[in-house]
Amino acid sequence: MHIKKNRELKLIFILLCVVFAVFLAAPMVQLLIKSFYEDGTISFSSYGEVLGGKGFMEALGNSFLVASCSAVLTTCIAFFLSYTVNYTNVGRKYKGLIQKVAVLPMLLPTITYGFAIIYSFGKQGLLTRLFGHQLFEIYGFNGLLLGYTIYTLPISFMLINNTMGYIDKKFMIVSRVMGDSPIRTFGVTVFRPLLGTLAASFIQTFFLCFTDFGIPAAVGGEFNVIASVLYDEMLGSVPDFGNGAVVALVMLIPSIISISILRFLERYNVRYNRISTIEIRRNRIRDSICGIGSGLLMLGVLSIFAVLFVVPFVEDWPYYTSFSLDHFRDVFNDPNLFGVYQNSLLVAIITAIIGTVVAYGSALLTARSTVNQKLKNIIDGIALVTNTIPGMVLGLAFLFVFTGTSLQNTFIIIIACNIIHFYSTPYLMMKNSLSKMNASWETTAMLMGDNWVKTIVRVVTPNAISSLLGVFSYYFINAMVTISAVIFIAGARTMVITTKIKELQYFNKFNEIFVLSLLILVTNVVAQILFSKLAQRSENKDKKVKKERSFKMIKGKRFKRATAMVLALTLMVGASVFSLTGCGGGSSDEQVVIYANSDDEAVEVMKNTLDENGYEGQYIFQTFGTSELGGKMLAEGSDIEADMIVMSTFYVESAQEENQMFRDITFDAATLEEHDSYCVPVICNAGSIIVNTEEMKANNLPTPKSIKDLADPVYKGHLSVTDIQSSSTAWLLVQALISEYGEEETKTILTGIYDNAGDHLEDSGSGPLKKIRAGEVALGFGLRAQAVADKKEGLPIDYIDPTEGNFTLTESVAVTDKGDSSKDLAMEMAQCIVEKARPGLLDIYPVALFEGETVDKENQLGNAKTFKEKLTVDLLEQHQAISESAKK
Repeated sequence: MHIKKNRELKLIFILLCVVFAVFLAAPMVQLLIKSFYEDGTISFSSYGEVLGGKGFMEALGNSFLVASCSAVLTTCIAFFLSYTVNYTNVGRKYKGLIQKVAVLPMLLPTITYGFAIIYSFGKQGLLTRLFGHQLFEIYGFNGLLLGYTIYTLPISFMLINNTMGYIDKKFMIVSRVMGDSPIRTFGVTVFRPLLGTLAASFIQTFFLCFTDFGIPAAVGGEFNVIASVLYDEMLGSVPDFGNGAVVALVMLIPSIISISILRFLERYNVRYNRISTIEIRRNRIRDSICGIGSGLLMLGVLSIFAVLFVVPFVEDWPYYTSFSLDHFRDVFNDPNLFGVYQNSLLVAIITAIIGTVVAYGSALLTARSTVNQKLKNIIDGIALVTNTIPGMVLGLAFLFVFTGTSLQNTFIIIIACNIIHFYSTPYLMMKNSLSKMNASWETTAMLMGDNWVKTIVRVVTPNAISSLLGVFSYYFINAMVTISAVIFIAGARTMVITTKIKELQYFNKFNEIFVLSLLILVTNVVAQILFSKLAQRSENKDKKVKKERSFKMIKGKRFKRATAMVLALTLMVGASVFSLTGCGGGSSDEQVVIYANSDDEAVEVMKNTLDENGYEGQYIFQTFGTSELGGKMLAEGSDIEADMIVMSTFYVESAQEENQMFRDITFDAATLEEHDSYCVPVICNAGSIIVNTEEMKANNLPTPKSIKDLADPVYKGHLSVTDIQSSSTAWLLVQALISEYGEEETKTILTGIYDNAGDHLEDSGSGPLKKIRAGEVALGFGLRAQAVADKKEGLPIDYIDPTEGNFTLTESVAVTDKGDSSKDLAMEMAQCIVEKARPGLLDIYPVALFEGETVDKENQLGNAKTFKEKLTVDLLEQHQAISESAKK
């Protein structure tokens, strides 16, 4: 009888175990295996390299420091706001405003936060201009603390506010009647019942800060954190998946401590047989302090994101501030945008439906059932583990596990990744809500003859509608804004809007990034309003139903109807998900998929060439950052979705050597230098010194003539360069120095350059130009073509060809070898690009690659040079070692 009585619970537990075994355990086991593999053999070398590596322990300590401080600050702010909402008389509308502003940051993609901080508090930021001076240094600990606090405030507020709503306030009256002091009353009736939730808030926010990379990438400066180390290993200029797996595993260790803390604080959770509705006693001092304090906090949050409503509507902040809608036109004229937006909505809705079911089922087992405590501990442990896994680690783990399977490049894999990635907070929200409900409902229902399922459907679920809608909203919104995980598993046919933002970041189109951020914000605001109205309607309906009727048996037809509706919804979701194995965005499997790391101008030339030669509508063009595409190539090999790739030549060669993934080129290409049989160079990127002419003049800085000049202390705090550990753009600078001065003197020069750059040593090749454009620095080193484009647009940007020479990196066309399924059309398009697109590409990248090509004198490189050795991944690693030795 006992087995029969609990079969529903056991079925739910088994289904949950299967889901997490496939989509969590298997990817994590794959990561563990990766950490022990070196050249196909078991080895501990990755652990030695990482744990003994320069700066690793410092970065780990920095992460613990800033994540802990941010978690404490966020939890305190969230508690203060929640207390104002639940325990004061400041006014119903004002409380509603607090709730809306507190969750505002989660309506935007995290990739936007760093840009918002720079454009708000930077040297040329909106708030800096309003106050007439920079309020504080935004790089390093200060910037991270601010960014992390804003980022995690919604999660902390939702957890605390949700639990506060289930605290029985009548005990405050009892405490006062018994003569307790106000402090003791607060501690016993408010603080103690929240101990478990406050701990959960701290742990949730701590790990969100501990594992986030987007904010450190923008404002981290010299304050290195563990997420930056992970990025360098996983997505640096030379990805090392073994070392990255080790870093990821180290980041999981704190979860063990977290589980122990939560287990200890479980004893402080308080359940109430009923929730009494009482009127909050008036206290003008309390209400004034809470009301004013909450107002200041809301103003602070809103002021940071105010820049979103300014920058996209001007020509080019901060230099041309006249009103303009050009950035909106540029975005919405993109013919692929609507399909990508549809993809995002589809993924968000299905993620929310299935994720809510998974979170609710899990919370029912742990909060409203009598299953073995060990089984409950397993689910709690899963929630904490999912909270500690960085999104990009999870995405890469999915990439490793599901490459070559039928799930690769489908919406299913994106939805599954989102559900696992965001599982922790919805689960804790549901668990806290369910645990605060009357604990005797199931017992009463059992005495009345109802089984567990009927009790859940009839009693628990109606009382949990508001929390369920909150969970649905949380999943929907996070699926709309996430990028860290999906960037690795989204294919050309399954791209979502945040990956479009990432693409624009690569092209330095930060105004367009704000436009798309606004589009996401509007979508999420509309969704929030809809979910709030549904929740309010549900609450109003519940108030009309007397609690005595909660346990009346549902008559046969009503119960069957409810069951039929649940089954119908399940079948609809199942059919939708099954259909998602196909292509998205209305594309065809017959279309040629082209992956590229090329700049926007080059992509447009290649697209126009293909269209003009009869290939319009027969291809999908998708761009990535160099390291992102490199990671996909090395991880997926010939299973990659792309039929053709335009990529940095040394990466193509490395991928071919490791995976044998490209076909031999079947057409002749008369290049000036001999090329490999499987690729043909089509683009040649060059580096140069880039300056902001206005900032140079304002700071009375001399114009540099060489890269060596950048080591002059006069440029300290005004310089930005890239780090060769994470960006191949920096290789152009290092090549020039080694060629001119030799390795030893190069170390000395680099030491001076890195000291001058300070907080502006960037991980992205577009980073220096981003800082130069925003007026954060006056000069830097980057890609010459990007500076040329900005100068042509009339921005105060200029470029200087250094005396050491303009060194170059080529990008080559290669066609993927997929056996019998290889597309001959891809080879035709590759030939078209090589033969027909070169004139346009030569105008942008003025380096001759083919016989008979000539370069316009006004556009040609001032001092074109080639490194004496062949550019290979091994050579890059040697130069990385030189660069690292120059850092203090």
